[in-house]
Amino acid sequence: MAASKVYLKIVEYLREMISAYGLKPGDKIPSERELSERLDVGRSSVREALRALELLGLIETKRGEGTFLRDFRGHQLVQLLGTFILQDEKAKKDVYETKNIIEMDCLQLVQKRAEPEEFLNLIEWAAFKENIEDDEFFYRIVLLADNNLFLRIWLILKDYYYSLTPIPPKYKREDYLFLLEALAEKDESKVISAYRELRNLSV
Repeated sequence: MAASKVYLKIVEYLREMISAYGLKPGDKIPSERELSERLDVGRSSVREALRALELLGLIETKRGEGTFLRDFRGHQLVQLLGTFILQDEKAKKDVYETKNIIEMDCLQLVQKRAEPEEFLNLIEWAAFKENIEDDEFFYRIVLLADNNLFLRIWLILKDYYYSLTPIPPKYKREDYLFLLEALAEKDESKVISAYRELRNLSV
């Protein structure tokens, strides 16, 4: 199971524990091994999921002591996570909107950081790939952006999005290629325009 899917299971499990046992900030949560056994998932996936939760400020790990709930009262992210798990219409809109913002930011980073050869490799992959999966395309983009925090957050949002949208929209190959060509030309306005066209976003 992917780490970002395990992330969802751990968040839900912690919410249940907080409700059932009245856990408070500073209280210890189950270890990596215990979570792996209780949720029946691999240790490496649990480790990655806990790292993501720590990056988001929901838990903290103290060397030699264990992992503890953070004092996140008033933390907007907690409210958003609660909304996501409820899987309502507002959650779908929030996830989609935030995922789009991160993808646009990553496109701008790629435009500045990627080498010409990397652009060519992406264009060649998109041109000859039999079926372009949107998440695979943007996973490659986010990797090229070379920002680990963006990568972790995008992976979480992407999995939330697919869990909330059973039949995600399909996009045309030529729209991906147009976006890649704009990136290679390092034309920022053209990149944003191409992304908006791909996602069918209003200006």
